Amino acid sequence: MIAGIDEAGRGPLAGSVCAAAVVLDGSNAIDGLRDSKKLSERKRIDLSEEIKKKPLALA
Repeated sequence: MIAGIDEAGRGPLAGSVCAAAVVLDGSNAIDGLRDSKKLSERKRIDLSEEIKKKPLALA
């Protein structure tokens, strides 16, 4: 299994940081999943809901 991780915040030296990890089923891909900074707010929200419905593992 491979876990995808991401963080949000200003970085460990400049302030609070929130991190998360998720393992998705490679045979059940989610269309449009890529760098969140390159997605519109609407697409991030939509993908967030789909990710929460399909995890093999979530931390």
